[in-house]
Amino acid sequence: MLYAVISDIHSNLEALAAFLEAARRLRVEKVVCLGDIVGYNANPNECIEILRDRGAICVLGNHDSRVAGFEEPTNFNYHAAAAVYWTRDAITPENLEFLKDLPRSVTVKGRFTAVHGWLNDTDRYIMGPRDAERNFRLMESLGTPDLCFFGHTHVPAVYSEKDGEAVLLHENPVKLAKGAKYLINPGGLGQPRDRDPRAAFLVYDTRKNQAAFHRVEYDVRSASEKVLKAGLPDRLAERLKLGW
Repeated sequence: MLYAVISDIHSNLEALAAFLEAARRLRVEKVVCLGDIVGYNANPNECIEILRDRGAICVLGNHDSRVAGFEEPTNFNYHAAAAVYWTRDAITPENLEFLKDLPRSVTVKGRFTAVHGWLNDTDRYIMGPRDAERNFRLMESLGTPDLCFFGHTHVPAVYSEKDGEAVLLHENPVKLAKGAKYLINPGGLGQPRDRDPRAAFLVYDTRKNQAAFHRVEYDVRSASEKVLKAGLPDRLAERLKLGW
């Protein structure tokens, strides 16, 4: 089966639409979203409704959680917090309930786990090998599958466990060895932060047991203009152009 794994859409309808067209060409069968459907950009309702209509498997992100009212954005920077408050005003009741119903983690057919941040904490970032090692230990203690997809950093990454240590891998596609543990981040779909403004996603092929990273161009200008028109902070529009 071919799964497309995406994360951090952040209300970017143009990026989501470009991804869906790419996924169609790649013959993707199921979409898995690792959270942060909303925040930062100007089309929260449209993005939620597309995922709902397509039956995507989704988990809760930290921005989703703030919009849902589970926490307040008191630890967010000004721009992120402003987007949360704007989204709370813009979101429909039906889409708000959708966010409130999202799980913080999900295991799919016993093959892999999907989370936003750490396995046990939506808000924490897996930023390097040390964080990955701690999450590999969590995988063991929680009894999850050996493959976990995570988001939150907006940067593509693959960590594999070797002799109790986490190793950052750089190949693409990544062939997943039997019995090895992996933590894989597809990168940011709607707000990339690796200096590449193209929307990032990956395709997990269960038959080949491999994960392949992809990038797709989208209409950054249109997405940026919507941010400004909505009255969201200018910086949120500018960073889309920079991939940061």
